[in-house]
Amino acid sequence: MKTEGIPFLDLVTVHRELRGELRAVFEAALDTAGFIGGPMVQEFERDFAEVCETRYCVGMASGTDAVRLALVAAGVRPGDTVVTVPHTFFATTEAISQACARFDFVDIDPRTYTMDPEKLLAYLETECVPDPRTGRLVSQRTGGPVTAIIPVHLYGQVADMDAILDVAARYDLIVVEDACQAHGAEYFSKREGRWRKAGSMGRAAAFSFYPGKNLGACGEAGAVTTDDQQLARACSMLRDHGQSKKYIHDIEGYNGRLDAIQAGLLRVKLRHLAKWNEQRRESARSYDELFGETHGKVVLPHVPSWSRPVFHLYVVRVADRERIQKDLTAAGIGTGIHYPIPLHLVKAYEAEGFRPGDFPVSERAASEVLSLPMFPGLAPEQQQRVVSEVVKLVAAREGRP
Repeated sequence: MKTEGIPFLDLVTVHRELRGELRAVFEAALDTAGFIGGPMVQEFERDFAEVCETRYCVGMASGTDAVRLALVAAGVRPGDTVVTVPHTFFATTEAISQACARFDFVDIDPRTYTMDPEKLLAYLETECVPDPRTGRLVSQRTGGPVTAIIPVHLYGQVADMDAILDVAARYDLIVVEDACQAHGAEYFSKREGRWRKAGSMGRAAAFSFYPGKNLGACGEAGAVTTDDQQLARACSMLRDHGQSKKYIHDIEGYNGRLDAIQAGLLRVKLRHLAKWNEQRRESARSYDELFGETHGKVVLPHVPSWSRPVFHLYVVRVADRERIQKDLTAAGIGTGIHYPIPLHLVKAYEAEGFRPGDFPVSERAASEVLSLPMFPGLAPEQQQRVVSEVVKLVAAREGRP
């Protein structure tokens, strides 16, 4: 008898369970012909801002648009340098380039996979020089003034924001959070003595609602969150051809609007986000317990005391990752790799002059990370089988001469 496969991600069940509510959104849009803007978008923006504990939310066509337009609205100018990490999805740097800025990298913390604040400080102190005219730091690699930082809240875990914000304040840098994988994640700010939501700590933050995210649309969608009224207004105009109102173009903008139907679908799903996130946390705890003590052969996700992650992904590290992934696929277990090539080594950036060894922590992580099945509704018996197969394959590798 053939064993039933375990998917890496199950997007069918959740939509089957919500089918009636989701269909009602589509029918309402048909009945009103409200496809662009309008109440559906405004209601979702209001509700998502409340969840993120921010004053404003501006819906966008995608997470990439959200990063790009947040940078522009925050004041990043053509030729500026924006510092981020190489261990992230390509859209982070793509958005920087599309904002006509230059990107530069600092390495990640080896346990959290997020920006290492000490390496950020070292970069600013050793790889930048002050402009004698303005006093602003200039990147020696890009030749442009460093004006912004994009910490990436990777895999559902928030970067160490207190330390990053301290560095940013010291050098007068804009912070735009890439929260595209961190819907509902939390960070304990020691300096404020309270928990803060992902997307509420920088000048602005970008979210993606790509279908596989913890809060996913039925297509492309994104949002910018902020407490800055002027920045929110700028984002609203930038996403809509620079219009302050119909046919009044105050600036030149883009077409980056959130569709009303997607906003309505997201609002339905938003009511379930807290429950889904808790199910992900429970699954992560189960994985931790099932793996138990593996003596470093399977490195489990690290959760600092200041973090309440939402486990967009459950990522382990193993040696001989490609072979283990291939054998898991043969056993009917879906997996993913997030991400196999650090951005400084992708073909698109060959002309930038980066070399292997420039960011060793990111490079090693990229060669070892393996994302295991993670989604609301993941059954305990499925997790037991996943862990059993991984442990068996790792042990078989260790037993080789």
